[in-house]
Amino acid sequence: MKPIPFNKPFVIGRELSLIADAVSRGHLSGDGHYTKLCNRWFEEKLDCRKALLTHSCTAALEMSAILCDLQPGDEVILPSYTFVSTANAFALRGAVAVFVDIRPDTLNIDEKLIEAAITPRTRAIVPVHYAGVPCEMDAIMDIAQRHKLLVVEDAAQALLSTYKGKALGTIGHFGCLSFHETKNIISGEGGALLINDERFFERAEIIREKGTNRSQFFRGEVDKYTWVDIGSSYLPSELVSAFLYAQLERANEITAQRCRICSAYAEQLAPLEQAGKVRLPRFDADSNGHMYYILLDSLATRTALIAHLKAQGINPVFHYVPLHSSPAGRKYGRVSGSMRVTDDLNERLLRLPLHYEMDDADVSRISAAIRDFFA
Repeated sequence: MKPIPFNKPFVIGRELSLIADAVSRGHLSGDGHYTKLCNRWFEEKLDCRKALLTHSCTAALEMSAILCDLQPGDEVILPSYTFVSTANAFALRGAVAVFVDIRPDTLNIDEKLIEAAITPRTRAIVPVHYAGVPCEMDAIMDIAQRHKLLVVEDAAQALLSTYKGKALGTIGHFGCLSFHETKNIISGEGGALLINDERFFERAEIIREKGTNRSQFFRGEVDKYTWVDIGSSYLPSELVSAFLYAQLERANEITAQRCRICSAYAEQLAPLEQAGKVRLPRFDADSNGHMYYILLDSLATRTALIAHLKAQGINPVFHYVPLHSSPAGRKYGRVSGSMRVTDDLNERLLRLPLHYEMDDADVSRISAAIRDFFA
């Protein structure tokens, strides 16, 4: 019986031929032909003011932290149930991560708890669109406006998900995307910073180019380029950008396939939810099919189910250790209020295999194995 991996990187179209074309063009470093094509794709497809491709979503988050002009001791509000980069980008600027609890229905930051976490040192809110499901952005943007805070959307899992018709990552002041091989659209490693406030356009280019005004020089706006600000090397190579552009050409097809897999899981596991054995996620037409998870009744059940599935060649995974309970989270952050939902759901969540090359037989086999476990 063939194993079913949790994730499988894939080639869908012109990836290899576009990489060869990038080589033939004689420009392999950043901001060449394919990088510019990718930037334009995001700006047009997502209706984004400005997009800058980066070598990772972590890099995009770090750029946003610099653009927020954080000083040591400033505070940034975010969920604890997220990947380490969400907090680390701001901790690198000396900011304190202030963790708030998540909603039990979406596992996104609970917007009703944000205002209580605001202090005179608060500078930004970082909503994370978990599983590609949108946070309540109207409420978050209203809070930010009233308290004069910046909003950085961690949309690592959310490319082509929307909130009330707007692409996730284009609602806050900044949006950060990921093209890591575990995401829907991939380039191995890769990311993008979406800049939705023109006040930050020029400085974002400078930070991304190692703190120089090199982009302005190449556009003929200055007669030489020099060091003008802090920054780092955040550009991807043209090889990465070429691979990514080939995937972007098929982005709708990839998203539709993932949504079909999620729908198949939902249909085949519905009897278990009706019997009270599991809780299924709540997805709607706004989400991009990034992830399918189930919520079990206890850590013990999850551990036993993982062993049951792995014995049949199926590889599920659980997700993050909540940042507030990690050694670095305790050192560089603090908690605001109770983390009851985060602590509870973290121990009961199990992610099921989901990748572009899965077929109906794979979903049926996984679902049947889960049903057998409870039988």
